[in-house]
Amino acid sequence: MTPDQIDLVQTSFNKVAPAADEAGMLFYRRLFEIAPDTRMLFADNIAEQGGKLMTMLKTVVDDLHQIDKVLPAAKALGKRHAGYGVKDEHYDKVGEALIWAIEQKLPGEFPAETREAWEAAYGTLADVLKEASANAEPKKKGIMARLFG
Repeated sequence: MTPDQIDLVQTSFNKVAPAADEAGMLFYRRLFEIAPDTRMLFADNIAEQGGKLMTMLKTVVDDLHQIDKVLPAAKALGKRHAGYGVKDEHYDKVGEALIWAIEQKLPGEFPAETREAWEAAYGTLADVLKEASANAEPKKKGIMARLFG
């Protein structure tokens, strides 16, 4: 990412941050609309999940200029996601829903270069998550896995 792209992502996110709860809900509504199979990956309390998403996103956005600082946490998250059944294609839909939700919160303030900056930022993060997920050891679930795994 270029310094200008980082600035665009940080500036646009700071405008969305006061309505983070709303943005989180928009994101999940859109995600479940475009990728209904992802709904089963989340607990029932989507409002709480939206808050967690926006908190994590703020950390990543704040540290984009020093991305190496967030990579260990991103790798750990990718490994956890593998255990939940998240697939590579889910990350693509998450990116689509995330950028859509941010755009919705910034009507008329989301030009092409801002979208491209978000796509670059999310693409970087998604690549790390996908790689960590691919390298994660499969998680055994439930009683059957304990008995037969």
